[in-house]
Amino acid sequence: MTKSDDPSSLRAEPERRTPLDRAQVVRAAIELIDEHGAHALSMRRLGRRLNVEAMSLYKHVDSRDTLLDGVIAAIIDELFDDPETHLRETDSWSDYLVRVAHGVRRNALAHPNVFPLVATRPPEAPWIRPPLRSLPWVESFLLSLRTHGFDADAAVYTYRAFTSFLLGHLLLEVAALGADTGPIASPESTHPSGLRLDDYPNVQELRPKLTENAAAEEFDESLDNLLNRLQDVRTHGLL
Repeated sequence: MTKSDDPSSLRAEPERRTPLDRAQVVRAAIELIDEHGAHALSMRRLGRRLNVEAMSLYKHVDSRDTLLDGVIAAIIDELFDDPETHLRETDSWSDYLVRVAHGVRRNALAHPNVFPLVATRPPEAPWIRPPLRSLPWVESFLLSLRTHGFDADAAVYTYRAFTSFLLGHLLLEVAALGADTGPIASPESTHPSGLRLDDYPNVQELRPKLTENAAAEEFDESLDNLLNRLQDVRTHGLL
């Protein structure tokens, strides 16, 4: 009897597990944070998700902090794959800023539980401001402005104003979606569950409008106002 005739040779071989790599570990961490928030991320929980021992993850990331840095880098890298966002301007400086702003916003809304990490985790250098915390994007940003007539002071001012605008608006927006923007060990809220508006007639009157979801319109309006201000800076300098 040949080996091929031996029934035992027909048994299925054990399924071979594809070895993990760093990209898979980081992607699984992003998915876990997307689903449960950054507070839920631990090496043990991530190991269970990947069906491996937690200690084996340290072959790919040195620590939880290193893993968080990898998560942020991967989220920023998603901007490179956004077809509407370009490293170099394709029309004008204002078109470039609009594309970047909306690209970051799409990114934040796709990963609302991750964005607070992008926004608040200390960057690699103090002059890298979230959420554009990638050297290619910072270089692209400054180059695009200076190519279109912004001097050094105006370009830096624009960089600061633009990133502050993005952080302020998008942190509020992801918080409204339920993202935790507080510290890791945040105390339980002591605010009352119901608010009496008798002493606040304007709030009471405008409450229906205040509860409307106008985030997209507010984003575009604030962006337009910022671009108009930056046009003045470009033309007249800082006043």
